[in-house]
Amino acid sequence: MRKAIVLATILVVAAAASTAAELKQATLEAYDKYRQATESRVAAELSSAGGFMSFDRLPAAERERFLARLRSGEIVIERATAAAGQNIHLPGGLIHDWLAVVFIPHATLADALRLAQDYDHHQRSFAPEVEQSRLLAHNGEDFKIFYRLRRTKVITVVLNTEHDVLYTPVDANHAYSRSYSTRIAELQNPGAADEREFAPGEGHGFLWRLDSYWRFEQADGGVYVQCEALSLSRDVPAGLGWMIGPFVEKIPRESLNATMQNTRKGIAQLVAARHAGGNNMNQ
Repeated sequence: MRKAIVLATILVVAAAASTAAELKQATLEAYDKYRQATESRVAAELSSAGGFMSFDRLPAAERERFLARLRSGEIVIERATAAAGQNIHLPGGLIHDWLAVVFIPHATLADALRLAQDYDHHQRSFAPEVEQSRLLAHNGEDFKIFYRLRRTKVITVVLNTEHDVLYTPVDANHAYSRSYSTRIAELQNPGAADEREFAPGEGHGFLWRLDSYWRFEQADGGVYVQCEALSLSRDVPAGLGWMIGPFVEKIPRESLNATMQNTRKGIAQLVAARHAGGNNMNQ
């Protein structure tokens, strides 16, 4: 009986996932408006005297508890704004807005930026979600990159994506960046001889936009890394909210969690290699 229920669940989810969803102009305009508001908030935070990281604006006692969680090794993930207590519904779409912070002891700002900007090797550092990666162009602090992304939750969705990433150094201990998706195309039959792309905005609509805002701070004997990930997906098909709702909800959060886990792991490996190199030189 349990197997039959599981099988029925998989079939219903797969059927819903196979339903085409087209990105509408009204959906895109609503997302762009939300993104502009997000960027205004981020810019205001970065230019204020209240501190560099988002947690610096917490009341003192709450900030100390937050820092204790980070220093204990926890990746803290939460909704990016109090207003976003749930996904933001748009005409024909959903906005997902999550913020995560991690602390890597003994790391430097240079370690964090080295990992972040090593785009030709992100398929190794951020596997399995980043299946392929390469640097397309580089001019100063501006990077244009390609990712092939794989996301799995009962079904698997593979996408060819391009992004424009701009870094802004602040001082010896601080830097921030923003990443815009400039092209997202879902793949049909990925890896097969008849693999092809849907046109951007067509397909099943599990990811139409992916923008992120990063902050890097060297402090307290390590590096804090913060990422706010903003994404746009299809809305939930009518009548399947009880099933597809949690499915759509979990992917953005789980993806950000995996990104931060891999960020911590990758920076920690750079720290270990640097220390090993220094020890070898001292022998």
